[in-house]
Amino acid sequence: MSNEVKKAEGKLGVMVVGLGAVTTTFMTGVLMARKGLAKPVGAMTQYDKIRVGKGADKKYLKYNEIVSIADLNDIVFGAWDVYPANAYDAAINAAVLKEKDINPVKDELEKIVPLKAAFDKNYAKRLEGDNVKECKDRWDMTEQLREDIRNFKKENGVDRVVVLWAASTEVYVPINEEVHYKLADLEAAMKANDVENIAPSMCYAYAALAEGAPFIMGAPNTTIDIPAMWEMAEKTKMPIAGKDFKTGQTLVKSGFAPIIGTRCLGLAGWFSTNILGNRDGLVLDEPANFRTKEVSKLSTLESILVPENQPDLYTDYYHKVRINYYPPRNDNKEGWDNIDIFGWMGYPMQIKIDFLCRDSILAAPLCLDLVLLSDLAARAGRYGTQRFLSFFLKSPQHDYTQNEVPVNHLFQQYVMLKNAIREMGGYEADEEID
Repeated sequence: MSNEVKKAEGKLGVMVVGLGAVTTTFMTGVLMARKGLAKPVGAMTQYDKIRVGKGADKKYLKYNEIVSIADLNDIVFGAWDVYPANAYDAAINAAVLKEKDINPVKDELEKIVPLKAAFDKNYAKRLEGDNVKECKDRWDMTEQLREDIRNFKKENGVDRVVVLWAASTEVYVPINEEVHYKLADLEAAMKANDVENIAPSMCYAYAALAEGAPFIMGAPNTTIDIPAMWEMAEKTKMPIAGKDFKTGQTLVKSGFAPIIGTRCLGLAGWFSTNILGNRDGLVLDEPANFRTKEVSKLSTLESILVPENQPDLYTDYYHKVRINYYPPRNDNKEGWDNIDIFGWMGYPMQIKIDFLCRDSILAAPLCLDLVLLSDLAARAGRYGTQRFLSFFLKSPQHDYTQNEVPVNHLFQQYVMLKNAIREMGGYEADEEID
C-alpha cells in the first residue's frame, strides 16, 4: 500500500441516518467547537498524540500532524430521519444538552432538515415517524438513497461524503448464506424485495458504498458484517469498519477485562445491566431489537478472557447482559457491572463498577473520530474492513467465514489504531500486539 495519501481538501459531507440524541449532540459539539465555544473532549483525532520514530528521532504528534485530516470547519452536515424536525428542534427535544449550549449555533442547526428516511416499521416497531420514503421495493429504496447522496453533494458543494448510521437498533437479522454471502445474491434479494433478509440499514450501506462514501454502522445491526457487503466494499474500493459505538459499559469491559487477564486472576461470572430512558432504550425494550444488541455486547469478553488459553481461569464463567428501559434517566444511562473473580487457591472476590454515564456525550466524539478516520482511510486508498477502527466499536469487523477472532482488548486495539496512523503518515508501524 502506498503512502500517497490524498490531502483533505475541500468540504467533507457527513450524512447521518437518524437525527436523534447522539447525532444532534455530535453536530452541536462540532459547530460549537468551530466557534471556540466548546471543546471536543473525548475525540482522539483532536487530542491524542502518537509516538513516531525511535531513539533520537522520537516525537509525539497529534493525528493531524502525522496525516491530513479534515478540519472541523470543512464539515457539512446532512441527515435522514423518520421525524421531520430540524436539528435544532431535535437537539432541544433530545434534552441531552442545555439550551444555552445549543442556542449559539441555532441558525446552523435549523438549516439541517432531515431528508425522508428509508424505513420499515417492522424493523423498529416503536418508532412512529411519518417522514418516510415511498419505496416500491428494497432496490428502489437503495436507488432513492443514492440520489439523496448525489443531490447532497451537488447542493452543498462537498467533495467527499461519509455516511454514518446513528439511528435505532433494528430487529435482529440472522445471517442467511443464500442472501448475505455473495453480492449478486444480495442485489437479487433487494430487487425481489426480500424484506426478511434485507434490512433498511443494508440499503443505506449499499447506497453509500455505491456512491463512493465510506459507511459507518453505529448500531449493532446485521448490516455490513456480511460477506456480500465486504465484497461491495472491495468492489467500490471503500472503507467499512465494525459496528456499534463503544461508549459506556463495553468500553469499561474492554479496558477492565485485561486487568483480570493480565494479572492471571480467575473469572466466575460477569453480570452487566444497564438502565437508560432515551429513544435507544425504548427501541431496545422490544425483545427482537435487544437480541441484536445482546449479540454485540456479549462478544467482547469471550475474545479477551479465552478459556482455551487459560482453562484454569476462564473455563466456565457466566456472562449475562441486560438493558432495561427506564424513562426517568433519559440519556443519562447507568451501566452496572458485578464481577465475580477468584484468586489464590480459588478464593472468591467481587468487583462492582457503577458507571453513571451520558450516552450521547460518550458517543459524539466517537462519531467525529470514525467520520474523520474513515475519510482518511478512503483518501489513503484503504478499502474493505478497517480493523484499526475497532478501538471505537463494540463489534469489530472480522471474517467469521475464516474463523477469524476479533481483537476486543482495548489496549491491543489502540496499538492497531496507532500503527495505521503511523503507516498512513509514512512512518514505520513499529508497535507489536502482544
